[in-house]
Amino acid sequence: MFKVQAHAARTISWWYKQKNKIDFEPPYQRKGNLWGDKDKAYLIDSILNEYDIPKIYLADFTILNSSLNRNSLPYAVIDGRQRLESIFAFYEDRIPLNKDFVYYGDTRLALGGYTYSRLSSEYPEVASIFEEFNLDVMSVITDEEEKIKDLFVRLNRSKALTGAELRNAMEGVVPDLIRGLSDRVFFKTKVKFTTSRGQDANVAAKLLLIELNGKFVDTKKKQLDQMVKEGATTEDPDKFYDAALRATKVLDKMEQVFRESDPLLTTHGLIPLYYDLCKLHYDPALIRGFLEDFQKRRRINQSIAKENPANADSHLLSFDAAVRSINDSGSLIAAANILKNAIDVHYTKSIAMP
Repeated sequence: MFKVQAHAARTISWWYKQKNKIDFEPPYQRKGNLWGDKDKAYLIDSILNEYDIPKIYLADFTILNSSLNRNSLPYAVIDGRQRLESIFAFYEDRIPLNKDFVYYGDTRLALGGYTYSRLSSEYPEVASIFEEFNLDVMSVITDEEEKIKDLFVRLNRSKALTGAELRNAMEGVVPDLIRGLSDRVFFKTKVKFTTSRGQDANVAAKLLLIELNGKFVDTKKKQLDQMVKEGATTEDPDKFYDAALRATKVLDKMEQVFRESDPLLTTHGLIPLYYDLCKLHYDPALIRGFLEDFQKRRRINQSIAKENPANADSHLLSFDAAVRSINDSGSLIAAANILKNAIDVHYTKSIAMP
C-alpha cells in the first residue's frame, strides 16, 4: 500500500493545534532545529507576504494506521520538519520577525523584530494572514517503511543531505544499529562537536564498520554506504547485531574515560583511535591521564616543530601526519600504533613511580 494525496486544506492555526499529534522524530527523519533564527523568520516573512512555500509531507495514520506508527500519533513528518518547527516557533514567540522585515501589504508598517503575540495585539489583521495561511500538506498513506524512506530520499535528493542523513533513510538492519549507537550517552553528553547534521551517526557508523571487520579499514562514505547495503541484503544479520553489541561495550568504557562536553572530543576524527585505545586492558582513569598528557605533548611539539623541526619528537610528528588522513586504514593503523606504544610507556612510568 502506497499512496500520496493532498491533505484537506488546513490553516496554520489548525495545524498548530495538532502540534502534539505529530511525530517529529520518526527513524528516517533528519535532525531538527537545523535552521538558524534568521532562516526561520524568513519563512514567516514569506507566509506574511503570501508567497507560496514548499509542500510538507506527512505520514497520515488517520487514514491508514499501521505498525509504522511507533508513537501512536496521527501524523509523522516525512519532509518539512524545519518548516513546521519554524512556524510553531514563531507561534510561540521563540523567534521574532527579522529586523529588515517588510510587509508588502502596507510598507509603512515597521514590523521588524515583532513577535507573534505583539503582532496579534497591535496588528491583528496582519497576524490573521499568518494564522489563516493554508499549508500545502501531502498525506502519505502506506504500511511500508521502505517506501517512506525512499520518498524521503527522493524528496531530498537535490538538497545538501549529509551521508549520515542519507544512510539513516536506507533500509536494512544497519541504520537502526547506527541510530542505537549514536543514542548512547557518549554521543549525547560527552562529545563537544556539533551533531546537528548527523556527525554523531557518521562516527557511530565508522565504529560499527571497524568492529564488523575486526580491524581498521577505510571509513569513507563509499565503505559506510556499502556496509548499509550489505546489511539490507545479508542472510546473516547476527554478525551486524554482534558487532553493535561489542561496540556498545567499548562505548560504555569510553563514557568512563571522557567527561561532559569533553575538550578532548572537540572534533570527531580521533574517536576511532580513542575507541581502539579503550579496548586495551588499561583502566579508564589511566587512559584519561594518558590522553591529556599526550595531547599536551602534541601541542608543545607542534610549537617546537615550527621553530626548529630538528628538535621535535618524530613520533608525535608522525602521529600528526597520520591523522590528516584519518579515514584511510593505513593512517588509522599508523596512528593507533603510535598511541599504543605511547600508552605502554605511560603505564610503565606510572607503576615505576614511588
